[in-house]
Amino acid sequence: MRTIWTTILITLTALAMACGYGNKNYTMNGPPVIAQLNPAGAMAGGPALTIAVKGSNFAPQAVVNWNGAAQTAGTRYMTSGQLSLTVPASMIMNAGTVQVTVTNPRTPATGMYGGTPAMTSMPMNFTIS
Repeated sequence: MRTIWTTILITLTALAMACGYGNKNYTMNGPPVIAQLNPAGAMAGGPALTIAVKGSNFAPQAVVNWNGAAQTAGTRYMTSGQLSLTVPASMIMNAGTVQVTVTNPRTPATGMYGGTPAMTSMPMNFTIS
């Protein structure tokens, strides 16, 4: 009887590990959060600029979005608390308010408990005057 219980225990442990239950790489820090844009605005028709996007929970592959459009070429990861965005002059030609967000990409599942969905921050306004 003891051999049967040992065999069942070993089988259940192996199945749990195969499903990713023992995956130590899984982390869930929550969605990215923008705390500050520096500068918070620019003059319409001004030259290209670089914006420091400060906050928390930024993944190394995070992308800054400009009015919902991913700026993959202009986003640069600095730390988990800061990204930079290069904004060409053509994007600040007209006065208005731009919503800036950050999206952390989806991470692939490595088992039943692995992976995270893509997560986007709440927007912060950038003013073009």
